[in-house]
Amino acid sequence: MGYPDTFEGFMIDSQKNWSDFTKKEFKPKPFGDYDVDIKIEACGVCGSDVHTITGGWGECSLPLCVGHEIVGSAIKVGPKVKSVKTGDRVGVGAQIWACLECKICKSDNENYCPHQVDTYNAPYPDGTIAQGGYASHVRAHEYFTFPIPENIETSLAAPMLCAGLTTYSPLVRAGTGPGKKVAILGIGGLGHFGLLWAKALGAEVYAISHSPSKREDAFKLGAKEFIDTNKKDWAKEWAFTFDFILNTADMTHTFNLTEYMSTLAINGTFHNVGLPDKPLPELMAQDFAPNGAKIGGSHIGSRPEALAMLKLASEHNVKSWVETIDISEKGCKEAVERVKENDVHYRFTLVNYDKAFGSRK
Repeated sequence: MGYPDTFEGFMIDSQKNWSDFTKKEFKPKPFGDYDVDIKIEACGVCGSDVHTITGGWGECSLPLCVGHEIVGSAIKVGPKVKSVKTGDRVGVGAQIWACLECKICKSDNENYCPHQVDTYNAPYPDGTIAQGGYASHVRAHEYFTFPIPENIETSLAAPMLCAGLTTYSPLVRAGTGPGKKVAILGIGGLGHFGLLWAKALGAEVYAISHSPSKREDAFKLGAKEFIDTNKKDWAKEWAFTFDFILNTADMTHTFNLTEYMSTLAINGTFHNVGLPDKPLPELMAQDFAPNGAKIGGSHIGSRPEALAMLKLASEHNVKSWVETIDISEKGCKEAVERVKENDVHYRFTLVNYDKAFGSRK
């Protein structure tokens, strides 16, 4: 049938064959008064995509088109849309809908709305399964459609919409800024954003990693010090130091958490945004007592935070570290397989959508 009745996407049919993509048509949700249709021009490849298609986070709807770091051009807007006009360059992250009526939504916490719809692998109220950005188009509510500043290149903007926001939101909510000592644990797709944002926000920034090969990258990304966790008793010299540790690693189940928590200042927080497939290590209640430590987590960020993040990136010339791959069955396969093996420096963005889907005008 074709647009606007159907979209095309690179989809998996099986979690067993999780990296085998086939281009297929799928039917989007009915177009609503507040909806925006976006002709996709780029989409970041997120660790969430890999956790979903491999079954690490459980069974998924099939066939499935993943991708939730989307940038493109608005080609159709609903009659009640006020914040987007046709032709605008816009982005969509990992959330595509919420009720916008509950007390959570009305407190600018719509990313925690109990009725939220993720950008892919989630049902809308009418039962339609949301499909993601490895596709020709995406249909999004205007509230979850963000204008992209002119001076941020499309392929660099895309990863900010999930990985960027996932790290920006907790840093800002923790009061990251001048006078704060913030450590970013893990230097990868999420962690490199953590370092960039913490530096741009004015904090004193430290990188914690088990990969000494990433030392120079850490300094280029804004770290004042690089802490190598391979060294014996590495944590002792950093006891009672950090106001906030942003844990971006997805191997936390292998960590000696009490060691990491010992580096927190009094009432400091160990905050998780990396989401492993396996449970966290067991802790005793008394492990929190020596410094009044806290442990927490978060889910992406709100629209006001997304807009503030993009403004910060624009004003401070913050640039994602990105490798680009042309979208295709082969390109999608290469991207997700390399993300699974951590063979990326530090994000992938799928590009050249016109080659795969045509001009779509």
